[in-house]
Amino acid sequence: MEDFLSFLRDFNIYTIAIRLFLAVIFGGVIGLERGRQRRAAGLRTHILVCLGAALVTTVGFFSVNFLGSTGSDPLRIAAQVVSGIGFLGVGTILVKGRFQITGLTTAAGLWVTAAIGIALGAGFYEGAIIAFAVTVIAVVILHKLERAINDRHSSFGIYVEINSDKSVRKCIELLEEKFQAHDIQVTVCRSGVQGNVGVESSISHEKKNSGLSTKDVIKALEEEDYVVFAIESI
Repeated sequence: MEDFLSFLRDFNIYTIAIRLFLAVIFGGVIGLERGRQRRAAGLRTHILVCLGAALVTTVGFFSVNFLGSTGSDPLRIAAQVVSGIGFLGVGTILVKGRFQITGLTTAAGLWVTAAIGIALGAGFYEGAIIAFAVTVIAVVILHKLERAINDRHSSFGIYVEINSDKSVRKCIELLEEKFQAHDIQVTVCRSGVQGNVGVESSISHEKKNSGLSTKDVIKALEEEDYVVFAIESI
């Protein structure tokens, strides 16, 4: 076993092929899950990121072992991958509204995929395998747990337009007492109708609001005679 590990850590054409092949496998498995979730970065992107990071790392070792770059750090080139992959990750993050930010997990997945590629390129198989296993657990198993928790503690925004500023207090009291709304703000009406006033708030899916949908809240609000209309605010 020790002889096999020693062989894997050698720097030759065979071990380079093994490292790059593992980078394709590891990146592909992580990217496959992201692709199934219809994320911006999927199978091919993760494979290329892991493969590229592994290759860049092997280039550093090649320059030291075969080009005679004595005294240089073989991981200097690989270090640029860590910061450079951040620009790629930013492209997957989208801010859709106060409660809708997507792509953070995908961006983090790209970053850790690059780190796994660097570990493979350097011959640190143990770290790469452990990180790969934990990443798969995080994106597959913990994803379901996180969704269950978020469904219970998530929030959504509601915009209510009322027909007079005299009804602002009644609207706020209704939101607070019936729906435990928070972050309530009185704003300019969206319809542009003179005399109308807008009220924005956030409502959490907790306690008595558990199982309450946005449509239920809108329906209850629009039953009030002073409410012109209510919509979900993002």
